Amino acid sequence: MPESSNRDRDDSSLRGRIALITGGGTGLGLEIGRALGRRGAGVAIASRDAAHLEQGRAALAEAGVSVETAVCDVREPRTVRRTVAELEQRLGGIDILVNNAAGNFVRPAEQLPEKAFANVVDIVLNGTFNCSRAVGRSMISRKSGGVILNVVATYAWTGGPGTVHSAAAKAGVLAMTRTLAAEWARHRVRVVAVAPGPFDSEGAADRLWPSHELRERVLSSIPLGRFATREEIAGAAAWLVSPAADYVTGACLTLDGGGWLGRGILAGDGAVPTVRRRRAGRDGS
Repeated sequence: MPESSNRDRDDSSLRGRIALITGGGTGLGLEIGRALGRRGAGVAIASRDAAHLEQGRAALAEAGVSVETAVCDVREPRTVRRTVAELEQRLGGIDILVNNAAGNFVRPAEQLPEKAFANVVDIVLNGTFNCSRAVGRSMISRKSGGVILNVVATYAWTGGPGTVHSAAAKAGVLAMTRTLAAEWARHRVRVVAVAPGPFDSEGAADRLWPSHELRERVLSSIPLGRFATREEIAGAAAWLVSPAADYVTGACLTLDGGGWLGRGILAGDGAVPTVRRRRAGRDGS
């Protein structure tokens, strides 16, 4: 476990808060659960895969995190409403929602089955709205305030070959983040987002960079020269939902090592060309 995890144990910034994380049984969702739990939050993880939930429960319990689980398909509004109501009855209210559930793979648009496009949009865009509305309504009715954190990606605004399904869905989530932030601010509900660049997660390598050559090509596009760690992404997410970020809403924090900025014409050996300066004339020209 990284050294930073030990420091997190002394951080009680989320003590007494309850966080619901969709897609929380594996990968980034699980890592965010660890980060929030180490800061004192009680964590509920939701997934449509019961096996993922059991793995996640065991991992979080081992890290000393108080955890509840719920089988839930975010694509189904009625199921989401029931799940939120049941969790609130058991836990006393949800203070933080992390919309992490997603479906990611790379496929050229002309080869993408119609059902695949619709399914990703249904999970990412519709699922985020279903969960945000259910939890947001509760936060508003309880007059408790709260935080909703959406996980997007930089290609939501840059685009990216092979990601038309995910990019379209996450662009919608980014617009939703800003819209709900403006609409629900008067209820003290903050809505924010993180946009991770490439990071290694369970199963990600096979779906996103299945060959060493492709991985190296992705790596070469990142100015900081490396992939993020899950712990780095989760730590940033934990800050955004904490009281330290209470004046932040509608914002999207980009965590990609500068990748979305591009390498520019001075990439390569990194040498900056010397520019010979002209001697000034008597008139200063």
